[in-house]
Amino acid sequence: MTNNAKILIVDDERIALKNLEHVMKKEGYEVVGTQSGPNALKLLEAQQFDVVLTDLRMEKVDGIQILKRCRDLYPDTEVIMITGYATLQSAVETMKHGAFYYIAKPFKLDEVRKVVGEAVEKVRLKRENRELREQIEKYQGKVKIITQDTNMQRLLDTAKQIAPTDCNVLISGESGTGKELFARYIHFNSKRADGPFFAINCGAFTEELLSNELFGHEKGAFTGATMMKKGLIEMASGGTLFLDEITEMPPSMQVKLLRVIQEREVLRLGATEPVKVDVRIIAATNRDIHDAIKSGHFRQDLYFRLNVVSLYIPPLSERRDDIPLLSYYFLKKYAALMKKDVIEISHDVIALLMNYDFPGNVRELENIIERGVALANGNTIEVAHLPEDLKELSIKTFRKKEGKIPSLEEQEMTYIQWVLTEVGGNKSLASQILGIDRVSLWRKLKRYGLEE
Repeated sequence: MTNNAKILIVDDERIALKNLEHVMKKEGYEVVGTQSGPNALKLLEAQQFDVVLTDLRMEKVDGIQILKRCRDLYPDTEVIMITGYATLQSAVETMKHGAFYYIAKPFKLDEVRKVVGEAVEKVRLKRENRELREQIEKYQGKVKIITQDTNMQRLLDTAKQIAPTDCNVLISGESGTGKELFARYIHFNSKRADGPFFAINCGAFTEELLSNELFGHEKGAFTGATMMKKGLIEMASGGTLFLDEITEMPPSMQVKLLRVIQEREVLRLGATEPVKVDVRIIAATNRDIHDAIKSGHFRQDLYFRLNVVSLYIPPLSERRDDIPLLSYYFLKKYAALMKKDVIEISHDVIALLMNYDFPGNVRELENIIERGVALANGNTIEVAHLPEDLKELSIKTFRKKEGKIPSLEEQEMTYIQWVLTEVGGNKSLASQILGIDRVSLWRKLKRYGLEE
């Protein structure tokens, strides 16, 4: 790819632009140059580039705008920012928006060559990894759920049975158990399999952003709305929309979603006429939804609309027979992605994994095996390739202490302490792992006297 990489260079200084074009062409790249920010946006709309070198300060359209547009259109494209007004603030700003590198003028040509070469290599690796993932998924089928557990097999049978019925489904289970995977399994076994599948985490957005993502808006609906945008509900018409962490959806949004389900139509922000939609809703939560209803955080009428069929996915600790099976599945997956001849997992490693409670469930097991493949220097994952604290953690959760079974309150306090220690006191990350919001975590810390 290095010889065929396409480079877009944007600089309103003619001499700087010509110098960069000359150097990049000598490196064997296909180069397009422009002195105009607006013209750069038009070029990006028309074709994809592997790397974009852009000046930061330009009239009408600056480097940040070009960077943001690149991120929207081509996530794989790397953007290198060049500026003659280098400041710490501008460097932080560009990196925050996803720039690959920040180069100050006057720059050394060798430095530019090196940085562009690294950016091109990163793009190549990203595309290669994506192609490998696509090959693996194509080889294995659109969705494959690996299990030999009797209860999971029964759950899969139920999922396959309800898939063609087009009813709404509510999936519950701890974080990392594979709720989205089950949603995709239902979609690809339904009559909507050829239609779109969209997934969104309702707890990852503010109310305004979530509303915009789900319902869309008309041109001019608010400041900055320069064009009409379809929401995910509308885009998923003819297919399936997966709403993860549904209990985190704000009450006002729940009312709108209930109307979509009842009327089968969606009203974009700023629109006067609704748009008809044909979408199947699959929702998921890692919380006790009945508690959310009792506390007034979740509408009971919406619950009844979503809970036509409910599926509960058990944690990995309740289906330990799947641990070796999943471990070897992930081993093959990551050995192929990393192009490594790792084909075995030692008996000691399997023993440790079988004795571990996996608070992060299947997602955590996948991360452990991925790490093992990355660190393995032979054909076997050994204990040395596992996280250093795995032995210690395997005996810490839900075990008798001094012959006494701890109370639920004692166990919760110990577990919260352990999670906070593992994430270095990061309360935002701890609340995500615990499956609660930061306010709930703060209350528990105050209750147990763990604020510090």
